[in-house]
Amino acid sequence: MGREGYIVPADPQAVGKKKTAPRSWILIDSAGQGTVLDVDKYAVMHRVRIHARDLRILDPLLSYPSTILGRDRAIVLNLEHLKAIITAEEVLLRDPLDENVVPVVEELKRRLQPANSFCRGNENEVVGGHHDIEIIEEDESPFEFRALEVALEAICSFLAARTTELETAAYPALDELTSKISSRNLDRVRKLKSAMTRLTARVQKVRDELEQLLDDDDDMNDLYLTRKLMVSSPASASGGANWYPASPTIGSRISKASRATASRASVATVKGDENDVEDLEMLLEAYFMQIDGTYNKLTTLREYIDDTEDYINIQLDNKRNQLIQLELFVSAGTVCLSIYSLVAGIFGMNIPYTWNENHSEMFIWVVCVTGVLCLSLFLLIIKYARYKGLVGS
Repeated sequence: MGREGYIVPADPQAVGKKKTAPRSWILIDSAGQGTVLDVDKYAVMHRVRIHARDLRILDPLLSYPSTILGRDRAIVLNLEHLKAIITAEEVLLRDPLDENVVPVVEELKRRLQPANSFCRGNENEVVGGHHDIEIIEEDESPFEFRALEVALEAICSFLAARTTELETAAYPALDELTSKISSRNLDRVRKLKSAMTRLTARVQKVRDELEQLLDDDDDMNDLYLTRKLMVSSPASASGGANWYPASPTIGSRISKASRATASRASVATVKGDENDVEDLEMLLEAYFMQIDGTYNKLTTLREYIDDTEDYINIQLDNKRNQLIQLELFVSAGTVCLSIYSLVAGIFGMNIPYTWNENHSEMFIWVVCVTGVLCLSLFLLIIKYARYKGLVGS
């Protein structure tokens, strides 16, 4: 193979199934080391012990909304372009060569490296087991929480950056449309409004998913993978090597976590179950506030667009009214000229009249009287239109 891969033993359940095309994944372990894997879905399912319906959520060919699912041994995360499976010891990330995923991979490698625990360097200086437990909790968060934080930070920052770009382009375009209504400006604003609608829907999906997690403590408990390992039976804990063959430190972490759990047993009865998800709740609340701020920016932009549309409609209505007034003036003038032409046509006929002896004098009377009558009729129509409020005063 050209790239380093992970060879999975044959799964009896997968025998006879149709072979699927391999997908590109990157595995980042607890030491921050990344390994590129070209494996099919059955190998991934065997490694992280999830169902096919959960893995199908991460299929880029299928359209699934933003989702964060907690399973027995993994977190299935589908947020925008970020599709990952997080366990208590490693992260599997799909399409690592994507331009939007590469920065996330680098950040995971940097943030998932083992932190220098303060308590290990000062074990002799701290008196009392209770103080040791507080330092451990304060200096080192569970692996899955750190990985989840990197993912949420990347997605929230990505959506915030897209929102800022949209604002930078939208506000000047709206101001230009307000000052000059043209087909070019209208088409530009139409495209920006369509982009804003799509971005708002994407932000709202992530926001709703975080809000749903915060509203349900059971869902947050499902994301606490390390605690599931700590409270599991010794038999299942010893089987952890079969779950994570590429994670040599799982035994030491489970042992360390088990000691911490035993020391916290008496404290848990005082603190209650609410503190079990307190750290995760604070983490989710922080990014919920960030994505909610992005959503509020898009809402403000939508309101500005709606206000601009209302202003444009008012301007168009005013122009339409002016055209109607002009049409009224033209129509009234046309009626008066038609009457004048009718009189001229009648007198232009070659018919002998008894009073047609003095041509010049009669011509003047006909022209003047007809002109005065037509002008009076025109002024009467305009006065009537103003009286009814059809034209401005």
